Amino acid sequence: MKELRKRGIWDWSPPRVLSAGFVMIILLGGLLLSLPYASADGEGTNLLDAIFTATSATCVTGLVVVDTGTHYSVAGQIVIMLLIQTGGLGFMTMTTLFALVIRKRISYKERLILQEAMNQQSMEGIVRLIRKVIFYSLSIELTGALLYAIRFAADMPLGRAAYLGLFHGISMFNNAGFDLFGDFRSLTGYVNDPAVNIITMLLIVLGGLGFVVLSDLLHFRGIRKLSLHSKVVLSMTGVLIVTGAAVIFLFEFSNARTLGSLGPGGKVLAAFFQSVTTRTAGANTVDIGALRQGTVFFMIILMFIGASPGSTGGGIKTTTFMTLIGAAIAMMRGREDVVLFRYRLERGRIYKALTLTILSLGLVIAVTMILCTTEDRDFLRILFETTSAFGTVGLSTGITSTLTPVGKIMICLTMFAGRLGPMTLAYALGPKAEKELYRHPEGKIIIG
Repeated sequence: MKELRKRGIWDWSPPRVLSAGFVMIILLGGLLLSLPYASADGEGTNLLDAIFTATSATCVTGLVVVDTGTHYSVAGQIVIMLLIQTGGLGFMTMTTLFALVIRKRISYKERLILQEAMNQQSMEGIVRLIRKVIFYSLSIELTGALLYAIRFAADMPLGRAAYLGLFHGISMFNNAGFDLFGDFRSLTGYVNDPAVNIITMLLIVLGGLGFVVLSDLLHFRGIRKLSLHSKVVLSMTGVLIVTGAAVIFLFEFSNARTLGSLGPGGKVLAAFFQSVTTRTAGANTVDIGALRQGTVFFMIILMFIGASPGSTGGGIKTTTFMTLIGAAIAMMRGREDVVLFRYRLERGRIYKALTLTILSLGLVIAVTMILCTTEDRDFLRILFETTSAFGTVGLSTGITSTLTPVGKIMICLTMFAGRLGPMTLAYALGPKAEKELYRHPEGKIIIG
């Protein structure tokens, strides 16, 4: 047994535990969704399609190869809802919830894994943070479910409205984008409905801010101060949403297949909704496949940036993007330090942001090149699909259901890498890091 422990089989690092945990949940979910009881017709689902759906739900993405509302039975939809909840909060958070319920002590190793899962710098107060995460999440989801149910009750029986409210409350807060309205139409039937649009956008934004930011906001009245992290997240989120809405509004204003057929208020509402949903949510109120190429390319950029650290969303994250912008500005001004809101960032943070961006860009490029070979689709649609999978967004121009088996597998792997994060996956697959015993002499190369 000691020899096995030395080899690392029984002493996995936190990234490996997280990766293995997500794989187990996906495989279990895929198996459950492939069984006859989970499909509406009772004939079961192709195993690859079931695993694709389980991956999309666990990685809170929203890309689907079969229509969730018509293909799966209520039991299958409940499995998807549970996978979304587990994947959104993280399986270690769910495990901690059960441990707290039965009053089990959280071990040091479990705290290390929680620290990695929540992307925290230290273990200090990690269990307290998990309690807040669980409380905030359930409170927001239930509030969203109630508001949805009240609105849907005007169109359908109360029981059905309550069920749809619960499903979409969980799906939208976790930025999953799954819906039960059928025919792959998402929320297009509510494009002019202020209530559904506003409820959904609030859930998406709250889920994408990150639990640390939510905690800061809730305690702001008492301390009258926000952390640097919260300032960066809130400012960048606001800039991206407003900029995204403005660009989409201008580019699609005269497009009769998207915003062109809507009134002035509907155009503004739809523009903001499509901008917010690129925060890795995946719901849409207009036909994404009908957007102009300029809009599609701009949304690819927004999806690549994604949500914020410690949230239910994906992408390289708003803080990473802000750090890169700060580094570029500092370099252009001839300054050594990257300063955000009068705080200097340590070099390690800048290296990490650069590394994460390069790894993410490399992943998107590699998968896009493979899909361009296996799929008979134009380049921009494939790039959009790949970026949507990496950013765990779930938006699609309509090609997901027509993917080849190889294409489905590649998108599954991309969603998995996007949810865990390229760096976490690299740590999980790579050898254990060892401290360098020496430094090489400094060299100079010409840049630019």
